[in-house]
Amino acid sequence: MEKFVYQFAEGSKEMKTLLGGKGANLAEMKNIGLPVPPGFILSTAASNAYNANEKKIASNQS
Repeated sequence: MEKFVYQFAEGSKEMKTLLGGKGANLAEMKNIGLPVPPGFILSTAASNAYNANEKKIASNQS
C-alpha cells in the first residue's frame, strides 16, 4: 500500500513531486531547524487517489 501521510521531518525539498511545493518546503524548513508548527502532509498520491475514487475516501484507506 502506498504511503499517503508524511510528518514534516520525513520530507525534504527534493520530494516536491510527492509532497507538493508547500509540503516539501515546510518539511525542508523543519529539517533545517526553522520553527514550524506541528503538522503533517498529505501526499499528492493521496489527492490523486481521492480524485480517482469520485472524491470519496476508499474504505481501505481510512
